[in-house]
Amino acid sequence: MKTFFRLLSYAKPIEKFALPYIPVTLLSVFFNTLNIALVVPLLQSLFIEHQTAVVELVKPQFAWTASYFQQLFYYYLHAVEATNGKMGALQYICTVIIISVFLSNLFRYWSQRIIENLRIYTLLNLRKAVFSNVMNLHIGYFNNERKGDIISKISSDVQVVQFSITSTLQIIFKEPFQILVYFAFLFTISAKLTVFSLLVVPVSGFVIARIVKKLKTQAAASHVAYGTMISYLDEALTGIKIIKAFNAVHFITNRFNKENEHYSEINRKMVARQQLGAPTSEFLGVCMVAVILLKGGAMVLSSEISPQAFIGFIALFSQVMRPAKAMTDAFSNLHQGLAAGERVLALIDTQAEIQNRPDAQELKQFNSSIELAHVSFKYGDNVVLKDVNLTIPKGKTIALVGSSGGGKSTLMDILPRFIEPSDGRLLIDGIDMKTYTMESVRSFMGTVNQESILFNDTIYNNIVFGRLHVTKEEVEHAAKVANAHQFIVDTEKGYQTNIGDRGVKLSGGQRQRICIARAVLANPAILLLDEATSALDTESEKLVQQALNNLMSNRTVLVIAHRLSTIQNADNIAVIDKGRIVEQGTHQELMLQEGLYYKLIQMQNF
Repeated sequence: MKTFFRLLSYAKPIEKFALPYIPVTLLSVFFNTLNIALVVPLLQSLFIEHQTAVVELVKPQFAWTASYFQQLFYYYLHAVEATNGKMGALQYICTVIIISVFLSNLFRYWSQRIIENLRIYTLLNLRKAVFSNVMNLHIGYFNNERKGDIISKISSDVQVVQFSITSTLQIIFKEPFQILVYFAFLFTISAKLTVFSLLVVPVSGFVIARIVKKLKTQAAASHVAYGTMISYLDEALTGIKIIKAFNAVHFITNRFNKENEHYSEINRKMVARQQLGAPTSEFLGVCMVAVILLKGGAMVLSSEISPQAFIGFIALFSQVMRPAKAMTDAFSNLHQGLAAGERVLALIDTQAEIQNRPDAQELKQFNSSIELAHVSFKYGDNVVLKDVNLTIPKGKTIALVGSSGGGKSTLMDILPRFIEPSDGRLLIDGIDMKTYTMESVRSFMGTVNQESILFNDTIYNNIVFGRLHVTKEEVEHAAKVANAHQFIVDTEKGYQTNIGDRGVKLSGGQRQRICIARAVLANPAILLLDEATSALDTESEKLVQQALNNLMSNRTVLVIAHRLSTIQNADNIAVIDKGRIVEQGTHQELMLQEGLYYKLIQMQNF
C-alpha cells in the first residue's frame, strides 16, 4: 500500500476534496439505502390491516438512534392511514420514496463531481512531477533508455494510475460505508437473520482474493510490453525513409506485430482473470441469497419474522452484492494501477547523475578563458578521452579536428556539463565550473549541431525558442545575420509558417540557418559548433558558412569540422586521435610539422 499512498500524495491538499466528499457521500448512501428499506412499510400499507387509531398513537421521544427514526416514520404513516385510509398511506410512502430517490441522486451527483475533480487534480500534479523530473535528467540517461518506454510511462501509465487509483479511492470512501448502512438497516429488520448472513459473506471475499492475486505481476508485464511497442512505433515513424529505402517494411512490420501480439496476449490473460471476479462474485452472491432464503423461510414459517419484513430483508440484502462487486472490480483495477504507479514513481525517483552542488553560485560573467585540465572520460570500460589539456581563451576560435570516434563531440559535451569527466577538472576563469550552477553556465553558451533540431511550430517560435520579451525586429535581425531572412519571407506565411515535424518542410540548409538564427538571438558569449556544415551541399554550405562567420564574430568559439578548409583561420587547432590531443597550433604551424593534421589535409585535397 506504500505505492498507493505515495500516488495519493499528489492529490494534496486532499482535505480540499475529502471534507465536502465525505458528508455528501454519506447522505447519498443513507438515502439510497432508505429507498430499499421503504419496501417493508409499502408492503405493510398494502397488505396488513391496522386497527390503531390516531388518538392511540404516541410520538416517540427524540434520540439519535435508528429506532427513533423508524418509530417516527411509522407514527406519521399510521397517522395518515388512520385519517386518509390505505390510499393516503400509500401516497405518503410514494412521496417519501420520490423525495428519497431525488436526494440520493442529487448527493451522488455531487460526490461524483468532487471525485472527478480529485482525479483530474491528481493526474495534473503527477504528470507535472514526472515530466519535470524527466527534463532535469542528464543526457546520458536518454542514451540508455528507450524513448518509447519513457513516453509510455508519462502518457499511458499515468492514465492507468488516474482511473484505477482515484476510482479505488472512491470505492474505499463509499462502498464499505454503504455495506455498513445496509447491515445497520438489516439489523433493524432481523438481528438473527443478519448475523447468519454475516457468516456466509467472507466465503465470497476469500474466493475473489485468490482470483485477483496475480493481477499485479501481469499488469507490470503489460506496461513493459506496451513501452517496447511504442518504442518500435517511434523508431518506425522517425526512420520511415530508411525503412522504405532498404525495403525493410516487412521486417519492421513483423517486429512491431510480434510485440503487439505479445502485449495483446498478456492483456488477454489479465482481462480473463480480471473479468472472472464479477461473475464469480455474482454467483456467490446468489448462492448466499439462496442460503438466506432457506433460513429466512424457516423463520417465517415459525413466525420469528413477518413475511413483509422478510421480503424487505431479501431486497435489502440483494443490494449488498452491488457494493461488494464494485469493491471486487476496484481491487482488480488497483493491482493494474499499482503496477503502472510503480513505473511512474520509479521515473520520478530517478536522480540525475549530474546535479548542482548545494552551494553552487550563479555565473555572472566570463572574463578570460575556459580550461580543460587533465580531463578523461569513459563509458564503462571504454575510454573516450584521456588526459586532455586544452585552453579556450576568450574571443578566440579553437577548432577540434581528427578522425571519427576520436572524442571530439564528447569533449564538446563536457563544456556545458551534459556529461561529467571521469577525471580532471573543467575551469572557467580559473575556477572549477562545478562552483556554478549548470543553468547559469549554459546561459553563456550557444550550440549549433550537425543535426538541425527544430520543433513542429512556426519559424518565428523556433527562432525565439522560449525567450520572452523578444521583438519582431530582433528576430528578423537574427534571421538576416543567419542568411535566413530572404527564404523565410518567401514562404507562404513568412515567419508564421509552420515547418512541420523536425522542420521537414525545409531543406537541410534552411533548417541549419534557422538554428543559427536561434543562436544569434540568444547572443551567447561562448559558441559551440559541432560539424554544422558537414551534411550540406556546396551552395547551402556556402550560405551557412557565411552565417556562421557572422555568428562567430567577436565570440569565443569551439568548433568541430570535418571539412578542414572551414577552420584554417582558427586561432588554435587541436588534433584529437584516440581520445588524446596529439597536435596543437595554427594551420600553418601544423602543416609545417607534417603530422596527422598534414595527412588529413592531404587526404581531403586528394
